[in-house]
Amino acid sequence: MAEAYIVAAARTAGGKRNGALRNWHPADMAAEILDALVARAGIDPAAIEDVIMGCVGQAGEQAFHVGRNAVLASSLPQSVPAVTIDRQCGSSQQAIQFAAQAVMSGTQDVVIASGVESMTRVPMGLPFTLPMQHGIGSGPFSQRIQDRFGVTMFSQFDGAEMIAEKHRFSREMLDGFALESHRKAAAATDAGAFDAEIVPLAVVAADGTETQHRRDQGVRADATLEGIASVKSLREGGRISAANASQICDGASGVLVVSESALKTHGLTPMARIVNLTVTGGDPVIMLEEVIPATRRALDRAGMRIGDIDLYEVNEAFAPVPLAWLREVGADPERLNVHGGAIALGHPLGASGTKLMTTLLYALKCRGGRYGLQTMCEGGGLANVTIVENLS
Repeated sequence: MAEAYIVAAARTAGGKRNGALRNWHPADMAAEILDALVARAGIDPAAIEDVIMGCVGQAGEQAFHVGRNAVLASSLPQSVPAVTIDRQCGSSQQAIQFAAQAVMSGTQDVVIASGVESMTRVPMGLPFTLPMQHGIGSGPFSQRIQDRFGVTMFSQFDGAEMIAEKHRFSREMLDGFALESHRKAAAATDAGAFDAEIVPLAVVAADGTETQHRRDQGVRADATLEGIASVKSLREGGRISAANASQICDGASGVLVVSESALKTHGLTPMARIVNLTVTGGDPVIMLEEVIPATRRALDRAGMRIGDIDLYEVNEAFAPVPLAWLREVGADPERLNVHGGAIALGHPLGASGTKLMTTLLYALKCRGGRYGLQTMCEGGGLANVTIVENLS
């Protein structure tokens, strides 16, 4: 079977809600990533055959096809097509998988997989709440869906609580995991572990001076267990709080996926080979637990065991998700999210898939690891898993 390779990867540093990236139009922010990928790979922009862009909040400034608008805001020629996709939190990880499938099928040779989300300028949930505010429709879940699953709303917050209860994770365990996320992210930031992967963006500081945004804003180097524990639970008697869940975040990210023939034609240097692409669907009510069976299927299809994987990136949507994944898959905690995760670094929804892949690739390179695995829990009870082999 034909192979697919990643030859460039990049991300912005995360911006807090109403933070450093508040003045960046999402199309422009994504355009900076497209330009950076082309520059890092050293390829002619006209060679890009497609741009696949993940975005969850496709409303406001992210409406009317943000993927195509990002191309138009970039230095890529207008002849480069694009498509915008939504697989919820896994949107840009799915973009990687679609790009790889295009390359492996032989229909295309050079494809950018990317994602963008400005959660400041397009608040979470806006696409489905906006019509309802105008008295149009009743929301995305029809009566037929509600009757089938016995719920009026599918809630990730409820799903996270269900996982914590099912696996008997105490609030103290979740808070402890959150603290470690901040500690690891702070250590990685101080050590310059993110420097090579981040595309700096020009921003205006509080005093009016222009500076470069290079550091993830959500990381709290001074975080304490007491401080995290003091944050009120999202529901009375619950275990989930804003402090042990992912942070709202603005950002963009992407990777450049090519065929073996494109490596030779354009003189490209591969960072990684894509080993396995898996996506599964499960219970939409508990929702966030699907990463477990998805990982098992991916490893089985790749003929691998979890012990073969050197590093894993499991999105920290909520602390019980990676904790349950670790326990059920039998994974090594020392290989999980080694530079911290979304609890500290932020979760820019549609941009998180290629963001995590970028961090995984650079971490594998830095540590000399061979195989990496990335997985994302997603709305609707979905999960993506991508396994890569480091070649850098």
